[in-house]
Amino acid sequence: SQQDFLKLFTTQLQNQNPLDPTKNEAFVAQLAQFSQLEATTNMATQLTSFVSSQSGDRMLTGAALIGKKVALEDVPVTLAGGQPVQGLIGLPNGASGMKLEVLDKSGAVVRQQIIGAQPSGEVTLTWDGRDSAGNMLSDGVYSFKATVTAAGATNVVPVKTLSTVRSVSQTDAASELMVMVDGGRSVKLSSVQRISG
Repeated sequence: SQQDFLKLFTTQLQNQNPLDPTKNEAFVAQLAQFSQLEATTNMATQLTSFVSSQSGDRMLTGAALIGKKVALEDVPVTLAGGQPVQGLIGLPNGASGMKLEVLDKSGAVVRQQIIGAQPSGEVTLTWDGRDSAGNMLSDGVYSFKATVTAAGATNVVPVKTLSTVRSVSQTDAASELMVMVDGGRSVKLSSVQRISG
């Protein structure tokens, strides 16, 4: 620290050999080191202050997301008031066929939709809240599972769903901002792939 440096410097001056004093060049070099130490300490203090202020700005930016809908992969959806629920699937190479399954919170399939060929890009799927028999299901938490056939191979692909942001949090200034969505799940802000009103 600066105090340690000054103590060492003055002790050296007090205890130097009067018959062989420290040369001026050595003093200049030590003073230059002291100046460099002081500048580095000030820079570190300012950087810490800057990081703290940026943390506050990030929290304010994150607060603007509260109430917005964000697209996240493999996050349960909430059926409320019989309102349709949407899911998004990325198909970089298109698909010759696709199957969408809706699962309840116990993992049981309550609805299955067979969808035909799809072009490349992002496909929006809408579930009307009804089971396979056409009955309206009760409000609650559900999840999507999509199976896509493309280029002769069949694979399960992640489904992005729109969830409402309920709160934002951050453990410290250096940590990443977390957003809590419907269902109580917290995810990193960097995992958010789309924001809508």
